Amino acid sequence: MPHPQLHKRLSEEQVKVIIENYVSGEISASSARASLGLKRSWFFELVRAYRHGPDAFRLQPPKRGNGHLKISQTAEALILKELQKEKQLIENKDMPVTSYNYSAVRDDLLKQHHIRVSVPTIIARAKDYDFYLPKHNQKIHDREVITNFAGELIQHDSSHHQWSPFVPNKWYLITSIDDYSRGLLFADLFEHESSWAHISSIESTIMTYGCPLKYYPDQHSIFRFVKDRDKSTPWQTAQKFTGDVATQFERVLKDCGTEVIHALSPQAKGKVERPYRWLQDRIVRTCAKEHITELNDARKVLRELVFQYNHRWVHSTTKEIPMRRLEDAIREDKSLFRPFTIQPPYQSSKDIFCLRSQRVVNAYRKITFKQIELVVPKSLPRDTIDLKVIPNVKKGLAEIRMWNRNEIVSVQLARHEDLGLDI
Repeated sequence: MPHPQLHKRLSEEQVKVIIENYVSGEISASSARASLGLKRSWFFELVRAYRHGPDAFRLQPPKRGNGHLKISQTAEALILKELQKEKQLIENKDMPVTSYNYSAVRDDLLKQHHIRVSVPTIIARAKDYDFYLPKHNQKIHDREVITNFAGELIQHDSSHHQWSPFVPNKWYLITSIDDYSRGLLFADLFEHESSWAHISSIESTIMTYGCPLKYYPDQHSIFRFVKDRDKSTPWQTAQKFTGDVATQFERVLKDCGTEVIHALSPQAKGKVERPYRWLQDRIVRTCAKEHITELNDARKVLRELVFQYNHRWVHSTTKEIPMRRLEDAIREDKSLFRPFTIQPPYQSSKDIFCLRSQRVVNAYRKITFKQIELVVPKSLPRDTIDLKVIPNVKKGLAEIRMWNRNEIVSVQLARHEDLGLDI
């Protein structure tokens, strides 16, 4: 085997002079090999090339035989086909894709065509055929696990993008992630972002895993009232300051015994942004390749990707599979998730996971709520009625549960459009 740096250590003319001295008998083979730093077989291969045509002799870098790197013509063609799809996504300015994902290409080749190739092989083809973009320097975020228990901190956020190039509308991806295990406890796509969509995510998470110690959203108006920013809200008065008003989101978590803390900057959301980028990238590419046009079909894609992330992928920070890390924490009593319980006077989980409002009973024992009039039994004029509103997306009807003096006095139904609910 030749010395790997021969063509870098010596010029072509220097190599020719040494070989010429050997051929003319001025030096021995051992001396020539020592000067060149070559083993016997490679040295005599160069001698044969020189004798075949001294004027045509060219020093080439050594070629190493790597049979395991060879791929079939079919695999080669499929790699280029997938890379072309990647390029089309990158060039589409409406799509949230700015770089090639060679790992996704590898996974798609294995899933769809049962062809196994390595990422370096795909990158090599990408460079050869102009499907490569240099990496940009990215801002460094804190990726360390800052919690010692599962359920100690749930990071919560949403992302608004065009997830499929075949659908002009943008959808919202709402996600909750456990800081300790990095497991995605909730992930779903919604046509509209609303307080009810986020409350539904809380209900799903708590009913599945229990009540966590803290929730960690950003300062979006759904999560927190901020004075002078949220001027369109009914709470905007000279007496109300940031944090003085509990949002629907905060009130639900308070009833669950969960504290809410708000991220003060986008950089503070680094841990949840990383799974977002992973999901965002894979969702867009899969929706494009499978020609997804319906929200429910995109949700199926999302569910499969969440399963892969939670149960198959080793997280780059924890070096563990997220759900396995969560299960180990629960088994080892390193979990702060508490069982969900309904505390008196509430009678149902509907009284907790709901939209809330208050109205005062008039002289006719009625209240007006969103332009509709409702009769309130067992009440007196000027009583304050607590309303618990539970939308039903499938039926288009909302259940209104009326409470007076810690007692439920009536349950009525109303259409979403009559209540102005954009669910």
